[in-house]
Amino acid sequence: MSDRVLVVTGGSRGIGRATVLLAAERGYDVVFSFVSDKAAADSLVDAVSKAERTAVAVRSDIGVEADVLALFAAADRLGTLAGLVNNAGVLDLQARVDEMSVARLERMMRINVIGTILASREAVKRLSTRHGGRGGAIVNLSSAAAVLGAPGQYADYAASKGAIDTFTLGLGREVAAEGIRVNAVRPGLIDTDIHASGGIPDRIAQLRDTIPMKREGTAEECARAILWLLSDEASYSVGAVLPVTGGR
Repeated sequence: MSDRVLVVTGGSRGIGRATVLLAAERGYDVVFSFVSDKAAADSLVDAVSKAERTAVAVRSDIGVEADVLALFAAADRLGTLAGLVNNAGVLDLQARVDEMSVARLERMMRINVIGTILASREAVKRLSTRHGGRGGAIVNLSSAAAVLGAPGQYADYAASKGAIDTFTLGLGREVAAEGIRVNAVRPGLIDTDIHASGGIPDRIAQLRDTIPMKREGTAEECARAILWLLSDEASYSVGAVLPVTGGR
């Protein structure tokens, strides 16, 4: 049984995949969720094994309570929970608000907001000293969209990430005395395939000149920020939202 288990939601690609790999390098055994790409999940499990750590892939829709419970049950079988990274999230095709359907909005909030809260609930039950845990850390994934608004493109996504910022502060203050630190990372324009899923595969090229550093970020740069917030080096950080945006 591992004494250092990390749960990462949405771990099979992008920032989640980079986080799983870096966490394994730093001594965590990882349970991560994925939805559809089993080949990517299996390849990540194999990559972690090369770092002489264990990874367990669980097919799980983070917006479905039963799936969240199954994800944490897998973590319990692996060992003692040390932390949670709430990375799973969705982006829909660019649209104005007056073009958005209820189905789109419900899916966005169910996965991006409710899923994060459900996973955090299960982590608190295991980490909190109030429940007999030994403490730990939760890192949520926000987005620069939360402060930019994403007008004419993804205002619903921006709103969901604004909710994550507020939830990070509220939960952080709620459980700080119970040995749990809750913080967030706020990525900017990062080189992942989420832009294609939003219908703008060349979005980074379009916006690169608006970034003070004049380049996009990488998933690995986000992962390093996440692992720092998980670590004891961030021992006095609670409710913080760390921008990884190149200054944008």
